[in-house]
Amino acid sequence: MAKLQGFEFWRKTLKAARYVVAPMVDQSELAWRLLSRRHGAQLCYTPMLHAQVFVRDANYRRENLYNEVCEEDRPLIAQFCANDPEVFLQAALLAQDYCDLLTVHGRTKDQKGAMTGIASWEHIKAVRLAVNIPVFANGNIQHLSDVERCIQETGVQGVMSAEGNLHNPALFDGRSPPVWEMAEEYLEVVKRYPPCTLSYVRAHLFKLWHHTLQIHQDLREELAKVKTLEGLADVSKQLRLRCQEEIAKGKDSEDKESGLPFPHWICQPYVRPVPKETVTNGNSQASVLKKTVCQKRALEDCESADTLSKNKQKKRSRNPKKNFCPEQKPKYIKCEQCGNPKGNKCVFSLCRGCCKKKAYKEVADCPSHGLRFKTKAEKRKAEEKEQAERSTTEVERSDRFPQPLQDSRRELEEPRLLL
Repeated sequence: MAKLQGFEFWRKTLKAARYVVAPMVDQSELAWRLLSRRHGAQLCYTPMLHAQVFVRDANYRRENLYNEVCEEDRPLIAQFCANDPEVFLQAALLAQDYCDLLTVHGRTKDQKGAMTGIASWEHIKAVRLAVNIPVFANGNIQHLSDVERCIQETGVQGVMSAEGNLHNPALFDGRSPPVWEMAEEYLEVVKRYPPCTLSYVRAHLFKLWHHTLQIHQDLREELAKVKTLEGLADVSKQLRLRCQEEIAKGKDSEDKESGLPFPHWICQPYVRPVPKETVTNGNSQASVLKKTVCQKRALEDCESADTLSKNKQKKRSRNPKKNFCPEQKPKYIKCEQCGNPKGNKCVFSLCRGCCKKKAYKEVADCPSHGLRFKTKAEKRKAEEKEQAERSTTEVERSDRFPQPLQDSRRELEEPRLLL
């Protein structure tokens, strides 16, 4: 059978999928893919899988792909990250019976987070016109209307969503349901298709409830602390009851003042704030500083507490005399053998690991590292010598003063009673 390619592959194997859920690390697991498919998604990706770990670890394969072959979860694309072509090939061979397509992600590691900016549909359109294969667009997708507009403006065959899908799994349905409705349905899918890592579930709930947890801070703390699936379900129930009470009291007007298009209990996109200051060419000032400045903070800013992280500010409150400026930290001399910092008072001028090997081999001591091989050996010899002398003395004493023989018959006689 001839291998399908290009548009024929897209139409027949991928069933002309237009609504796509993007690959998301620790987020596009089976339960979330099934939830998204129930609400309009036509094609899903697995989380980005580490090819080397996938080849080496059977548990990793079972948790991420082999656990349960679900017919509802089709078509499916498995995405790997790999540096070694041989390792990537081995991972592909292990995964080929469990998915429909293997793809290579061509983006660089720097194209992520706030540094990506607004997606350029003009560039996507240029790529679409330049190639003869199906193209999926990704970026700026917050509502179903954005999907249709992107397809019209760029001419792509499908649209992929990542963050928009995380905040509203019903995006491709064109609906904005209550947040507790999506959360409860997701928890049901998780229970039906175990195992699902608790950290994945917790992360999804944080995304779904992002706007609501800004108001109910105590539920945010409780969500972060619970350690069972039942505990997460209890938090979801509390959130639903609180939101329903707010609806009954008619608090919709308060949310309009917050700038959100819908009340906080409705699934809606999260708009990432743009950098405050920008440069004339469109790049953020933060990205320019990131390229030009190697260290995290300049020397003159080290004295200011505002430039320190909260964790370091806490450490400074506990240790006021400690210096947190990397430029003023003492320079450590490297070990002659391995390059790690050597002990300042080491007998051999080595790090502890190398010093331990050398001291053991030469039966020597290093007080700086607390190594006492020579002392222990001498102590052991002294104890052995003392024990030998003690045993010799006992033998000589027994030869000089022999013990008198006792009459065994006298020992066996019982005491007589006097009448």
